[in-house]
Amino acid sequence: MIVFITGATAGFGKATAQLFARNKYNVIITGRRRERLEALAAELHANHQIEVLTLCFDVRHSDEVKKAIDSIPEKWRAIDILVNNAGLAVGVNPIQEGVIDDWDRMIDTNVKGLLYMTRNIAPLMIGNGKGHIINIGSIAGKEVYANGNVYCASKYAVDALNKSMRIDLLPYGIRVTSISPGLAETEFSIVRFKGDAERAKNVYKGIDPLTAVDIADAIYWAATRPAHVNILDIVMTAGAQANTTTFIRKNA
Repeated sequence: MIVFITGATAGFGKATAQLFARNKYNVIITGRRRERLEALAAELHANHQIEVLTLCFDVRHSDEVKKAIDSIPEKWRAIDILVNNAGLAVGVNPIQEGVIDDWDRMIDTNVKGLLYMTRNIAPLMIGNGKGHIINIGSIAGKEVYANGNVYCASKYAVDALNKSMRIDLLPYGIRVTSISPGLAETEFSIVRFKGDAERAKNVYKGIDPLTAVDIADAIYWAATRPAHVNILDIVMTAGAQANTTTFIRKNA
């Protein structure tokens, strides 16, 4: 079995690669940070004796995506599972003060990157007569919140694409799933706050948030259901979170 994971150098993607490798799946891991990719590949191979293929490219660029997928050796082209994980939030400006570069980064990564990956991998799955695409959405794709504007819009797009992919790929026996997490502690907030680690830390203050391992567990569970079962969407939050804005913080 072969699992293709985008954004595998940290967070959800890295934890997902580790979990599938632990269960003896061969993995294709991708990302923009070559050193991290190579270090993870070495770790997975040494710890689990599975095969690992690394592809270093940026999902925001359609030409890079196509070149990377076209370069995959024949023995790796029978991809069973695609995890469209690469994604990010950048900035917390209200819409009237939005930073265009931030908007472009979010839309290009969260929406267009997912589309580019799916456009190149889905035909391989159709040719193989099987496959499962797992898209990483967000609770921000279910409800909006102040200053979330474009990030929320990008994750609403993932939610819509997940549903439409399921319809389009149904005749080919390809399953489609969305995993939609709430508050989860990874590099997410550091990226959103553009490197301000202290501000990022305060997001999780007084809360036991979801972890990357929690998300990986959900991905793995959805992927390992019997062939006649398709999990369309899993929405998950921390125990202390009710929705995008309602939390119970310890000592608060």
